[in-house]
Amino acid sequence: MQSNKPLIAVTMGDPAGVGPEIIVGAWSETVVHDWCRPVVVGHPGIMRRAVALWGTGLKVVEVESPESARPSPDEIPCVPCGAAEALDVRPGQLDARAGQAAYDAVMTATRLALDGKVDAITTAPLQKEALHRAGHEYPGHTELLAHVCGIDDYAMMLYLGPGEDLLPPAGLAVVHVTLHTALRNVFGQLTEEAILAKARLADQFMSRLMRPAKKGSGPICAEHPKGRSGKLDLTPFSSSPSRPRIGVCALNPHAGEGGLFGDEEISIIRPAVQRGQAEGLRLEGPLPVDTLMVHARGGKFDAVVAMYHDQGHIALKLLGMHRAVNVTLGLPIIRTSVAHGTAFDIAWQRRAETGSMIEALRVAALLATGKE
Repeated sequence: MQSNKPLIAVTMGDPAGVGPEIIVGAWSETVVHDWCRPVVVGHPGIMRRAVALWGTGLKVVEVESPESARPSPDEIPCVPCGAAEALDVRPGQLDARAGQAAYDAVMTATRLALDGKVDAITTAPLQKEALHRAGHEYPGHTELLAHVCGIDDYAMMLYLGPGEDLLPPAGLAVVHVTLHTALRNVFGQLTEEAILAKARLADQFMSRLMRPAKKGSGPICAEHPKGRSGKLDLTPFSSSPSRPRIGVCALNPHAGEGGLFGDEEISIIRPAVQRGQAEGLRLEGPLPVDTLMVHARGGKFDAVVAMYHDQGHIALKLLGMHRAVNVTLGLPIIRTSVAHGTAFDIAWQRRAETGSMIEALRVAALLATGKE
């Protein structure tokens, strides 16, 4: 039974932030071990500090390879990486040594996934300025992973699984056309091709969740973690045979009001939608985002294409901040992550929520169970 569960590498994240403690906090949830075999990638000394913070009595065991790991609610296998100087990083402090430690963990886990030694990776948050101070000038995890994997067509997606307050049967995905860039750059980066590329990725991901389950791929069922009520259906795929319905956001207020508030809807977004429709994508838009997300929550859409970072992030996090999961689309590997940052203001105080980490592991296991 243990070997049939997907093997997931969990990166430690920035040691000055909440990453190590949310991993330890999630680890004791037995439901996580029903879904997968998690293995931490990072500095074992930092993970032992996080265990001491929680006072759980978990044992951190160093392993040479993920295959030899025997994770359990009482034991954290850890693939060691990173320099000893990471132990000198102070909680909640911006530090190049912490950025390097987070980078080392991501690179090690990614190589393990590319080599087929793990089925997926789940990342704890890193601090982008610390990453830059360490000499790694990437805007974030998404761009770093795409570079390492040699991928140009990729996207950040926030995903919220189905629940009582979210009516789309397979949950709701929000994919971003532009990502980690200044707002002044968004207008120049919006093109028909960029919008259409993200719409295709959204269609591929949600189609995967919505198609019938493969024969012999049993469900992953468990109680809701962290006190959420009812049963959570974790069947690898739902039974819906249709393609996902995708709402495409406008850029300007009121979708531009026919060009009064900007013409990007007319000149860029609408042509992209029409091209996607001609391909068979079930696109609708451009639609004002304030009403679009209300309709999506009510079940009209399975996915949303947002034009820029906060347009998608704010809306989805208001629907379910601690259940939201970050998924990188377009990679040759499966990568999920928590949907929050390093939270330096509450780091190493046992105040951080573990729900997003638990959900990120669930989604990684879901995708790995149903992967081709």
